[in-house]
Amino acid sequence: MDALLEILTNLHPEVDFETCSTLVDDKIIDSFDIVTIISEINEEYDVVIPAEEIVPDNFNSAQALYQLIQRLEDE
Repeated sequence: MDALLEILTNLHPEVDFETCSTLVDDKIIDSFDIVTIISEINEEYDVVIPAEEIVPDNFNSAQALYQLIQRLEDE
């Protein structure tokens, strides 16, 4: 989780990613950020996020994103 928080904080240092749960809904992160996040996750965690998983629910919070990463690692 620490590596994910570092990825997110590098994009938007002004956001408290540990508590925010509306990253997409409140337009804190945009499509360009999501592409960057996906790329960084691929490098850091060696997982590929399939297109069908690129939905707001998976990107609205760091926790949701981390759960997605864990799910993909288990597959």
